[in-house]
Amino acid sequence: MKTILPFLMLLFCGLSYSQTTTISGTVVDDSGQPLPGANIIVTGTSTGVVTDFDGGFNLSVSQDPPFSVQASMVGFESATIEVTTNNQVLNFVLTEGTSLDEVVISASRTPERIFESPVTVERFGLKEIKNTASADFYDGLENLKGVDVNTNSLTFKSVNTRGFATFANNRFMQLVDGMDNSTPALNFPIGNLVGMTETDVLSVELLPGASSALYGANAFNGILFMRSKNPFDHAGISVSLKGGITSQEAAGDNEYKDFSVRVAHKFSDKFAAKVNFGYLKGTDWAANSVVDKTNTGGSRTNIDYDGVNVYGDEVSTNLKAVKESPAFLAQLPNPALASLVPNVVVSRTGYNEGDLTDYNAESVKADWGLYFRPWENDFEVSYVGKVGTGSTIYQGTNRYNIDNFFQQQHKLEIRNDNFFLRGYVVADKAGDSYDMVFTGVNINRAWKDDNTWFGEYTGAYISATLGGATDEQAHAAGRATADTGRYLPGSPGFISAFNRSINDPDLTTGSKFQDASKYYHSDANYNFSHLIDFADIQVGGSYRKYSLNSSGTIYTDLNGAIDYSEFGIYTQIQKSLELSESLELKLTGSVRYDKSEFFDGFVSPRISAGLTVNRNHNIRASVQTGFRNPTTQDLFIGLDAGRAVLVGAAPDNLDRWSRTHDISPAGQSLGQPATITQTGAAAYNNSYTASSALALAATGNPAVLEVSNPDLVKPEQVTSGEVGYRGKFNKVIVDLSAYYNSYKDFISQEVVVSPLYGTVGDGSLSVAALANGDSQNFSTYTNSEANVNSYGASIGISTKVLGNFDLSGSYTYAKLDFDRVQFPDFTTNFNTPEHKFKASFGNTKLFKNFGFNIAYRYSDDYFWEATFGNGIVPEFHVVDAQINLKVPSFKSTFKAGATNLLGDEYFTAFGTGNIGSMYYVSWTINNL
Repeated sequence: MKTILPFLMLLFCGLSYSQTTTISGTVVDDSGQPLPGANIIVTGTSTGVVTDFDGGFNLSVSQDPPFSVQASMVGFESATIEVTTNNQVLNFVLTEGTSLDEVVISASRTPERIFESPVTVERFGLKEIKNTASADFYDGLENLKGVDVNTNSLTFKSVNTRGFATFANNRFMQLVDGMDNSTPALNFPIGNLVGMTETDVLSVELLPGASSALYGANAFNGILFMRSKNPFDHAGISVSLKGGITSQEAAGDNEYKDFSVRVAHKFSDKFAAKVNFGYLKGTDWAANSVVDKTNTGGSRTNIDYDGVNVYGDEVSTNLKAVKESPAFLAQLPNPALASLVPNVVVSRTGYNEGDLTDYNAESVKADWGLYFRPWENDFEVSYVGKVGTGSTIYQGTNRYNIDNFFQQQHKLEIRNDNFFLRGYVVADKAGDSYDMVFTGVNINRAWKDDNTWFGEYTGAYISATLGGATDEQAHAAGRATADTGRYLPGSPGFISAFNRSINDPDLTTGSKFQDASKYYHSDANYNFSHLIDFADIQVGGSYRKYSLNSSGTIYTDLNGAIDYSEFGIYTQIQKSLELSESLELKLTGSVRYDKSEFFDGFVSPRISAGLTVNRNHNIRASVQTGFRNPTTQDLFIGLDAGRAVLVGAAPDNLDRWSRTHDISPAGQSLGQPATITQTGAAAYNNSYTASSALALAATGNPAVLEVSNPDLVKPEQVTSGEVGYRGKFNKVIVDLSAYYNSYKDFISQEVVVSPLYGTVGDGSLSVAALANGDSQNFSTYTNSEANVNSYGASIGISTKVLGNFDLSGSYTYAKLDFDRVQFPDFTTNFNTPEHKFKASFGNTKLFKNFGFNIAYRYSDDYFWEATFGNGIVPEFHVVDAQINLKVPSFKSTFKAGATNLLGDEYFTAFGTGNIGSMYYVSWTINNL
């Protein structure tokens, strides 16, 4: 601060300047309608303004005529007028262009038209944001070609492209003004929970597929770029008020409200600032599935029932294992009756998810920025701060109530048109978040420990059997006896046990999700195009340091934070060749080197070529490699998820996780001690495959056992080839692409079973350990030997019909190529429909100041697999619609809309709540 403050004071001292030339005017489209939000820039400088709601502007510049002024707006062709006198009036008429004329910066890290981009890129600009039928801009992304949006909850949605989607989507990067929006604790983007306010969004760009050559390890399956409005270009006060209801069969009709405000001011050509605030509150989509996960299609009467959204019933055991329990023996008149204990697995009675959460969905976020241009040109120094808190539902290995989660980001950046240098820090706190599965488990245990419950169940079962009951009746009697006095939801005992659990981070007794992790990131880029004529050359690099601090509740960091780092450097060369008057060839080559301190360095190149024919047709092709470093969870997690213990594969992580197990009497009779301490190393060094352990239980034949002992995880690689075409046929625009991805060392989780004694493959002692229940299930992080390939294609067509109506549609095909029969324990988490179709129809000017838009989405059914559970996601059809009215005299736009207008509830992932309908009205003021 001692260094920064004098510099800031120096910048403030130079804010005054003389104004010598004043100009004014209007900007309209070719039908005479005013264009609010158009950029008016003095050519060759950064001096400019934005048109007001009536398309008007006033501009004073410290420059004598003659000079040129340019008017531009996304979706329109730019126009330039020369200023020759003071107080000149300039009236611009902009001709509407097409989506292919819009400028993007993500594909090559330099501004270029979508038409000329060397790879597939999707854009969602101000026009699309204002006209989306979705409730907000982030939801509107699901209407883009090739994009999947999986709804975790009302306030947490996960964006993905080209397959391999989970809510913990660490294959997809999300950047907000260059800052990674991933949480330090979980290492994946959390949607827009603490992201951007809608009034500050300038544009959204999305790159499907591998982009490691320019953006590094996390840009493995695509990147989402969100850019905000700079206060130098977009000053003023903008407000958005939105209200309505959400309607769902499980949760009923509930109020929904969303408010955001943006205040930005250009104090001079040297200094500008802005502040944003957003608040959203609603009721989440309730999840109430009682489908039995362990017995597909089964009912709640199954003795080993494990309901999808029922928690506490994950605790189960074979009744043979409790036949020496004191609680069991106390119910038998004769110990010899223990021989009547059945060889069956029984689960405890669980609690519905609705008993363990209030389904409050809330988001509160704010950000601010200070922007300095000390020489009144494109050189800019900025500081941006962001804070956000919220409540949502997150589904990972378990279902989590994320309550009062807090994240903050702080960035310093220096940039101009040719370079940038930025550094930022991202830190989070878990707040009052908790694991709902372990909440159910530990409420049960607070009332009655597992040994006592299963002992009472088994004793009552034997007694009922002796009394002549059928097997079904005997099990019902066992459960009724064991559940006698159980805490009922809402009772004082339940409330007390619930509060103790969610405030206790020890998962053996509680369920609190605790974390205060952070990461530090810096990156830089320099473009030499202004210095070198023969080609555009860029160089850049990045560095990141993680500091994991979950106090042992997620990671194995009980004795202190875990720190590690990674870095990368890259370069790109781009050359345009005019082959003839009608042919232009654009060649792009880039290469990046990345290095994590745990792994060898990796080089990821990309080459692409784009051929433009007659300015209306572009054919492109590219080949690139990408890689993905194992995530923080892959390396350092140490979490008991109930059904299995998740142990990260970093070499120094294996022995940091340990547990002391009680050995069964049968195991002790084999000479084993009463307790054995096992470390995470057993998962990787002494384990059987889970499928073969299940086969042993079913057949009793040790020959079916297969040794697992998975290798420690290492980086994953992909080679991706893509071809595409963009073209204009009068009013019809076509954009299509096809790709093929081949993966090597695919990172996956493999469930294994480790005996507590014996060596796997010994044929005797380790087999006895499994038979006696003396074993531990682990979920390991490793690389599959399977050949994994994916391929697909997308086509989008847009045009004008019936005069001035916009009509567009897209189709996307995605396919996974993987031998599931040969590798039954390997999960890819592809989680993507094979067929998707999207369409929209609307008119921004149906009549004066009135417009509408209708959007339709179809998704084929697909199989969802993740650590929480696997299951079919049925096909769905969704219609969203909105009408809007502009009132220039109030500088306002009014909108009324509905999402899922047909009311057919659907879901996009196994285990989440059904998505109902939302009806809303909004009032947006001065959002240019």
